[in-house]
Amino acid sequence: MPLVVHKYGGSSVADAEKIQGVARRIADVSQKGTGVVAVVSAMGDSTDELIELAHSVSQKPHPREMDLLLSTGEVVSCTLLTMALADLGLEAVSLTGSQAGIHTDTSHGRALIHSVDTARMLKELKEGRVVVVAGFQGINEDNDITTLGRGGSDTTAVALAVALGADRCEIYTDVDGIYTADPRIVPEARKLTEIDYDEMLELANYGAKMHPRSIELGAFYNVPIYVASSFNQTPGTLIHNIPNNANANEVQMENRIKATGIACTTNVAKITVRSVPDQPGVAAALFEPLAQSGISVDTIVQNTSEDRTTDISFTVSGTDLPAAIAKVEELSKELGAGDLISEGGLAAVSVVGSGMQHIPGYASRMFRVLADGNVNIDMITTSEIRISCIIREEQAQEAIRLLHRGFQLDEPDPVD
Repeated sequence: MPLVVHKYGGSSVADAEKIQGVARRIADVSQKGTGVVAVVSAMGDSTDELIELAHSVSQKPHPREMDLLLSTGEVVSCTLLTMALADLGLEAVSLTGSQAGIHTDTSHGRALIHSVDTARMLKELKEGRVVVVAGFQGINEDNDITTLGRGGSDTTAVALAVALGADRCEIYTDVDGIYTADPRIVPEARKLTEIDYDEMLELANYGAKMHPRSIELGAFYNVPIYVASSFNQTPGTLIHNIPNNANANEVQMENRIKATGIACTTNVAKITVRSVPDQPGVAAALFEPLAQSGISVDTIVQNTSEDRTTDISFTVSGTDLPAAIAKVEELSKELGAGDLISEGGLAAVSVVGSGMQHIPGYASRMFRVLADGNVNIDMITTSEIRISCIIREEQAQEAIRLLHRGFQLDEPDPVD
């Protein structure tokens, strides 16, 4: 029997009417003889409401208790959808992450899935039931509930697709696919019919609304991921493996720059540590403790001066800034470094495109477009298929529009 994994985001299950619509969509697939495992997020903004509630009773909620609290949002969606399926005459069963056999490490709030025991899900599917799984959660070796981080239901869905050997994973949300930019910011943005895992991973890491870890899993296990709207039948975007040579000849023959999309991450903060001793091991001594504290560092710039010291600047999420400052102040004293300077209110705007691997010109085009738009660049970071610039957050939306036009992504056959 063919098998698909569906994932429905919070906006898709925001109220009773939407949950009933999701149930009808699942019923249409199930009644055609396809097995369905549905992963659901918490209803609407309920996760944010639970976080606010937690902070109203505790200045610093314990991570274990926070995970247990937040996991309840997905359980509500999960059980309600199962009830709606039963009303349509379908046999269905709701499972928490732990009941579905999702085992994680012990990191609360950002847990990683290390295995999935599929026995319970396979049993239910064999008996003809639709399996509805609470996303975003699992259980660790101490039998404590863990959560996977914001957007983690995407990763739950792809992990289950991998473990169950599903034909593909379908992500249903409030947009009908992956666009060349956020259509709410750039009305001319075009929907992509397909995109390679690598390009999608860069877009997800820098602002596109998908959990990056879900793309990494899909790429590693070669599971196609289809992204579409839960509110209509409009064709979506397929994220899959597009061979490297599929577009290589075209890129080499055409004297033009090929880009796929523009992404943006807001709420970025920068920390600069001045006069750090320029010696081996200093970077490790600075960044290893940050990683161990669960603080993710992105762009890093190091400038060495003639007095054998260096200034190190790096970016973190604005949410992590207070904790990062506290940790870096402690470390800079141990290293004998100078002043620490921090700045919030930044954004990272990125141009992504596999064509970067074959022809020059992306960087110069990007810098010229931003300069002509009077957008100042604070820091720059690159990969083989991405260039990102750190800019002021208030200029982010205009920068996205400028770059979308500058790379001609609004054209049916972009020259960008």
